[in-house]
Amino acid sequence: MSNGIALSLAYTWANAFDDAQDSPTTGTSQVQNTFATNAERGRSAIDQRHRLVFTWVAEPRPFHREHAALKAIFNDWKFSGLISAGSGRPLNPRILGDPNRDTNSDSDRLPGLARNSFTGPDYATTDLRLTRMLFTHERFKIELLAECFNTFNRDNKRVDVTDDGFTNNAGQFVFGNTPPKFQNIPAHFQLLSSFLKPTSAYAPRQIQFAVKLSF
Repeated sequence: MSNGIALSLAYTWANAFDDAQDSPTTGTSQVQNTFATNAERGRSAIDQRHRLVFTWVAEPRPFHREHAALKAIFNDWKFSGLISAGSGRPLNPRILGDPNRDTNSDSDRLPGLARNSFTGPDYATTDLRLTRMLFTHERFKIELLAECFNTFNRDNKRVDVTDDGFTNNAGQFVFGNTPPKFQNIPAHFQLLSSFLKPTSAYAPRQIQFAVKLSF
């Protein structure tokens, strides 16, 4: 903007739906019933309702030629940061055990639940960077860098992430041990106590230092 300071603020409100594949990187079909694809319409795996990103860069140069010593010490520093926050992404309530017996164990859901009908944990992080220019030449330059990711060490929980998007096991289809002769195989749905509980987290606070040579 001015005086060595630049700011950027972006907010996105979005709503994405589809009725077949969950994401551009889908590894297996996510259609539970190929004869009723209309029932598959729901939130896309790439849907994220709210996302906020704020970045800033400050490169103050308080001293000029008449203060050569102070210029060498306090100039050529650059401070920058990024704040990113987003609402939870869609979560598919998967059922284990392939109850419809189509040999695809990744597409089945608990009866009565739509595809991607739940929302996973939200996410927020703050990253900071400090840069000091050590030497500048017309052919190369040397910089010192200190970077801190997830500065406030926020516990960004997450559930299972697959090639098909975010998923969580809602239950299991359990068969009986000895099916009666000429009758349907006895089975039942069993809910899992771990459903909707985060299984891991994104990276905690990380700090790194570097020397950068550009030529």
